[in-house]
Amino acid sequence: MNKEEQVIMGFRDLFNKMTSLNKIKMEDSLQGYKPSEVHCIEYIGRNVDSNVTKLAESFYMTSGAISKLTKKLIKKGFIESYQKPDNKKEIYFRLTEQGKVIDKVHEELHKEFQERDKAVFEQVTEQQFDSMLSFVEKYSSHLDAEIKKLGINIKAE
Repeated sequence: MNKEEQVIMGFRDLFNKMTSLNKIKMEDSLQGYKPSEVHCIEYIGRNVDSNVTKLAESFYMTSGAISKLTKKLIKKGFIESYQKPDNKKEIYFRLTEQGKVIDKVHEELHKEFQERDKAVFEQVTEQQFDSMLSFVEKYSSHLDAEIKKLGINIKAE
């Protein structure tokens, strides 16, 4: 296996380990909530004037899928929709008090995961972080270009 393959396999392995490890705690603390719902709540909590287009782009989902998800979250009482007085066409979302509670639990879990992994990140130098971030940005830009070249629309409809 060459170094490129090792890096890709390493990323995949790291992602799978993190997901599996975090999933246990997430499911225990956020029983009855789907990951897509929790992450949608998180996004809306962190981004003012969230709308279907912004959510679809962020989650690489279609606008239709996001519309279904947000309708479900409204029905469950986690988010509410609103319009701006000067723009009656666009619909935006914000968290309800119930949504804020879920967001807080989710945020606390992420802090716990960061604390768990702190020992590793404390050993990484600024230069190593810069190199890793540079690589991730280059690879992401390359993949964006390939997606565009193929005319694949994995973001908003």
